[in-house]
Amino acid sequence: MIMQQKFDLIVIGSGAAGIMAAIVAARDAKKVLILEKLPQIASKLKATGGGRCNLTNTLENEDFMARFGKEGRFMQDALKTFDHKKLIEFLEEIGVQTHAPDGFRVFPTSHSSTTIIEALHKELERLHVTIQCNQKVTRLLSTGRHIDGVKTETETFLAPNVIVATGGLGYPSLGAEGDGYNLASELGHKITELSPAMMPLETKEEWVKSCRADTIAKVQLRVDLKKHKKLRANGDLIFTKKGIRGPVVLDFAREITPLLKKYHEVPILLNFTKGKNEEQIRLHLKEQNSQQKAKTVAKLLESLIPLSLAEELCRLAAIDPDEKYKKIDAKKRDKLISLLAWTPLTVTGHDGFKAAMITRGGISLKEINPKTMQSRLIDGLYFCGEIVNLDGPCGGYNLQWSFASGYLAGELKQ
Repeated sequence: MIMQQKFDLIVIGSGAAGIMAAIVAARDAKKVLILEKLPQIASKLKATGGGRCNLTNTLENEDFMARFGKEGRFMQDALKTFDHKKLIEFLEEIGVQTHAPDGFRVFPTSHSSTTIIEALHKELERLHVTIQCNQKVTRLLSTGRHIDGVKTETETFLAPNVIVATGGLGYPSLGAEGDGYNLASELGHKITELSPAMMPLETKEEWVKSCRADTIAKVQLRVDLKKHKKLRANGDLIFTKKGIRGPVVLDFAREITPLLKKYHEVPILLNFTKGKNEEQIRLHLKEQNSQQKAKTVAKLLESLIPLSLAEELCRLAAIDPDEKYKKIDAKKRDKLISLLAWTPLTVTGHDGFKAAMITRGGISLKEINPKTMQSRLIDGLYFCGEIVNLDGPCGGYNLQWSFASGYLAGELKQ
């Protein structure tokens, strides 16, 4: 027999957004139910930041929104309601101390996501929020323009308010299957193109595997396609066996993966010399060579880039890494300097959503009221967190958005 249980609010999903929404509603004396299809809550939150849990960052709201691109203004009301300062206050209130060791990224002082999850779970229990795990929602129930509840594989739960906080498609091993997109589209919501983001990238060039020992700081990266010349990024980079990763790559992947769908290959250019142009590189090498005349080309380049990369760029310029700089043919020297200014690579692929930390795309923002996170199509239906068409770079941006949008949705403003 199918059971029917009545609540004031049903939250689908128990990530940062869903838990925050449940807490806010329960603090307002609402009877709240969280439905989670996995055996335990907050599985993806547990894995955030390699388990260290970069909660947010210290940027002011305007700068914070700008890092999300043209869609960033959508989060203005959510951040006014619950910005990084209010998140830190909330966490302290439930017993979690935080700090920003680099002055920017905010972590729990324990540097463990378990600290966050235990505190949130304790608060849910204090507020008598009902949590049912192993409950996969299969359908949203609605009458006309109003939500009535949800149906799971085994039960029916009724409520005049439903918040969908099921996240994106990243980390399918942690339950991401796109459930929320299907539920929303069945009620008429548009889902924008979905692409994996915040992930390593694979390259056509195989020489990268010889440079895996070093992290290169302050790399400049840009797309070398005529229509996309404005796509640029800066940050630390690491070579891998199959390509590139590191903060700058994880951030830039959100721009690259949609282009891969269109072009199949994406040429990029990288400056590993902290932004030096050809003239500055030439002058630098000339000065270094005058001071260290006995050095090989590779050793001379080591004043700019790691030795392993120096040796590979020499080979690309058809130069023996052990040759003396002064003896190099002028054309080869020009080629080497050109490669140092902008090293070409060709992105050819990635490991898909199984390696993606977040999803680019989601429920169309045009169909969500930014002042409430309520659907513009169905009264009483709300969305928050990664399921909507908003994604940001590394550094606590996406988790702050999840907490802020969850807080706003949980207020259940009509």
